[in-house]
Amino acid sequence: MVEYFSHETAIIDNGATIGNGTKIWHFSHVMSGAKIGEQCSLGQNVFIANQVKIGNHVKIQNNVSIYEGVILEDHVFCGPSMVFTNVKNPRSAFPRNTSKDYLHTLVQEGASIGANATIVCGITIGKWAFIAAGAVVTKNVPAYHVVAGVPAQIIGWMCECGTALTFENHFSNCSQCGKKYQKQAEAITRVVTTNDITTEA
Repeated sequence: MVEYFSHETAIIDNGATIGNGTKIWHFSHVMSGAKIGEQCSLGQNVFIANQVKIGNHVKIQNNVSIYEGVILEDHVFCGPSMVFTNVKNPRSAFPRNTSKDYLHTLVQEGASIGANATIVCGITIGKWAFIAAGAVVTKNVPAYHVVAGVPAQIIGWMCECGTALTFENHFSNCSQCGKKYQKQAEAITRVVTTNDITTEA
């Protein structure tokens, strides 16, 4: 039996799927067809639209709306009042409000989106990327990269643990957790070494 917590003021529509251990707080609304994984946290006044897919251990802070077309993988963090869109050219007089009108946005494993950031639809935010507070993201963000500003630009790199990375000769060791990274052109990969066998994560 699936067990999750929802505050008495939350609205969970029939047909929504919610994983074990997930908590849904005050005045939130989960629509029919939404799929939410295990051990997630949805803060106050969160809206999850029909057909949205959310992985495990995702944290969505207060006042965030996840619209149809958005996919959040495991361990994604959505800061307070950040914004997703799903239509690039909205007009009230010319409605674009069906599934075929929505562009898909993918937020990959471990990525963090800061408070009040805006994510323009149709892009991918890479694994463990970090979006600064207030940024307006209009294009894909590579894995482990940090972006900030309007429009958002790359300003650095970040470890999975949330520590800034500094590269020397294309390699970086996290000063906090010791994870190792390699930079090739614009791509960052985490390098795992076990018994002298090196693979990329």
